[in-house]
Amino acid sequence: MLRIVAASFASLLAAGSAVAAGAAGCGDQSKVPAAERVTNTARWTTASENETFGYDVYRGDSEDGKFVRVSKKPILGHGTTSETNKYEFVDDTIDPCKDYWYYVEEITTSGERVKFTSVFKAKAKRQPAAAEPKTADAKGH
Repeated sequence: MLRIVAASFASLLAAGSAVAAGAAGCGDQSKVPAAERVTNTARWTTASENETFGYDVYRGDSEDGKFVRVSKKPILGHGTTSETNKYEFVDDTIDPCKDYWYYVEEITTSGERVKFTSVFKAKAKRQPAAAEPKTADAKGH
């Protein structure tokens, strides 16, 4: 099958919303309201698509590491077209203090899965808070 596709990336990953009081810090954001979570957004563009059903987005903790699918369902493609199409996936399940690596996989209408992009890095959006300095009590301990 002939595939005519091209991918490009805007500033691939950007912080989601402004830092809200409940969203400050590192770690799991599952208890933070969705609108206040820090996110990574992967964006890609196709020049054309040939028998494209959709795309899945994968994330890893290292460039070589194990990648897991983070898109819950495929991001639907446009089938077969010679038109330019833009896509994006917002990942709100990140730890804002960690770097992540992503790639996009194309799913064809026949079910074939093909790595569509190279692996790209999303830098941490925050730094862990510095440990508070220890102070001596009144007796000098």
